[in-house]
Amino acid sequence: MGSTVATTDEKVWSVGGNEPMGASYGKLMMWFFILSDALTFTGFLAAYGFSRYKFMDIWPIADEVFNHFPFLHGVDAPMYYVALMTFILIFSSVTMVLAVDAGHNHNKNKVAIYMFLTIIGGLIFVGSQAWEWKNFIKGEFGAVETKGGSILQFVDETGKRVALADFTKNLPQEREQHTAAKGVWFAKESALPTYTVEEVMKGFEANPNLLIRTEVLYKDSNDKTGVHPELNKAKHKTILTREESLAKLKDAVYVVEGANLVRNEYGNKLFANFFFFITGFHGFHVFSGVVINFIIFLNVILGTYEKRKSYEMVEKVGLYWHFVDLVWVFVFTFFYLV
Repeated sequence: MGSTVATTDEKVWSVGGNEPMGASYGKLMMWFFILSDALTFTGFLAAYGFSRYKFMDIWPIADEVFNHFPFLHGVDAPMYYVALMTFILIFSSVTMVLAVDAGHNHNKNKVAIYMFLTIIGGLIFVGSQAWEWKNFIKGEFGAVETKGGSILQFVDETGKRVALADFTKNLPQEREQHTAAKGVWFAKESALPTYTVEEVMKGFEANPNLLIRTEVLYKDSNDKTGVHPELNKAKHKTILTREESLAKLKDAVYVVEGANLVRNEYGNKLFANFFFFITGFHGFHVFSGVVINFIIFLNVILGTYEKRKSYEMVEKVGLYWHFVDLVWVFVFTFFYLV
């Protein structure tokens, strides 16, 4: 039987024979990592999709949640900053492509310049995501939670959101947060909200122009079944009458400010759970990519790849960076657009 013998000018792995599909060991392993990571993100987004479908009629409206823009406090700018973040990340993919191309041409200076721009784009994105988290956690208007876990928001007669600070009455009472350090380990609780339920109720009763908006999406009169509120021409939450609002407010048990893993002033807490987990997981990928890119950038400056006569490492980290950018396109679509 004949045998295949690799000539000296062929590139071979240390074991396993010739390079399959002309890919080096390192590049093929990067593709394996990307494939496994893609399946992980697919599972997360699928879980998000199923949960959203199950609670479709009480899911928060993204345009109302992500409507902030730096240095424009009080200006309603739905999705503007998220769109800017997305553009910056995608543009960083362009600079990475240029860095890889410059590496193929053994142009050290251009590789360094484009790698540096890619790093800057990644840092801006990570910083922007941290800023989004800060606003999401802090909240803007506040709400109350009922015994059944429903979220009640406050609006004026025109349907415009009203913050708790604008109408809540301060009552002469003091409360101390229970912590283990104060000898009440059995009643440990999270940080106290700024206002109590009683203060919110008194302020609401003293302002007859205020109404309550529930987390339930208003159902179009043409949708007799009420099964597909997403088909409405304009999504908006159900606003109760004054009498209904007063009756509903009696079920309030907790003041909610911002969002965390337990409560969410914007609506269903699953939205916050998925947001923190998936965007945080993606943000960790971007931050890791920035660190790796910086290491490669330093090696480019030091001339490491010039000595090796190969810029394949730039190409391998480029594959990872393109994957991170592509994943964000799906995350952006699921969380912000759909």
